[in-house]
Amino acid sequence: MRDKPLIAIGAIVVLIVAVIAFAVGRKTGGESSPHPAATTMAATTPAPAAASTAEEAPHGNQIDAIRRGVPIDQEGAPPLLARVENADIKRNRAYPMQPPTIPHTIDNYQIDKNSNRCLLCHARANADKFQAPPVSVTHYMDRDDQFLATISPRRYFCNQCHVVQTDAKPLVANNFKDIDTVLSEQPQKKAN
Repeated sequence: MRDKPLIAIGAIVVLIVAVIAFAVGRKTGGESSPHPAATTMAATTPAPAAASTAEEAPHGNQIDAIRRGVPIDQEGAPPLLARVENADIKRNRAYPMQPPTIPHTIDNYQIDKNSNRCLLCHARANADKFQAPPVSVTHYMDRDDQFLATISPRRYFCNQCHVVQTDAKPLVANNFKDIDTVLSEQPQKKAN
C-alpha cells in the first residue's frame, strides 16, 4: 500500500523524461535534415570519390509498387480523384457473401446516428416505390440471430461494407478469378 505513491511518482517522472526526449529528438532531427534545395543541388553535383557507395540511398529502386515509380526518398504527386460510376446497373459479386457494391453516387448522403439516407429507397417499405433492392433480412437480425422490427444497429452504417465503384486504375496488378471462372476453365474430365 505504501508503494502506490512511489509508483505513481516514478511513472510521472518516466513520462516527463520521455516527453523531453521526444521534443529534443524532434528539434535536433529537424535541424539535421537537409533542405529540399540542398538535396536537389547535391543530386546534380558529382559525389566526391572518397564517399562510400554503401552509404548512399538506392535512388530509383522500387520497394513498394504503389509508389508508381517515385523513388523512396522523394514525395510523389497524389493521383487525381477517380470518378464514381453512376450506371445504376447491378454488378455480379466476386465471391459468396460479398456485400453488393453501390451502383450509384452517394455524394451528400447523410448516414449518422440520427439519419440514414440509404433507407429512404432501400427500406422494405419503400423499395417497390423506388425500384431499389430492399435491405437483406440479415440486416434486421441482432447478434443472437433474433429478428428486430428495425435495422440492426450493427448493420445501420451502410458504407462500412457497401462501397461505390470508381473508374480508377488498379494500383497493383490483380489476376483474381471468381470460382465460376476457375471451374469453367478446368478441362472437362471424361468419364470412363
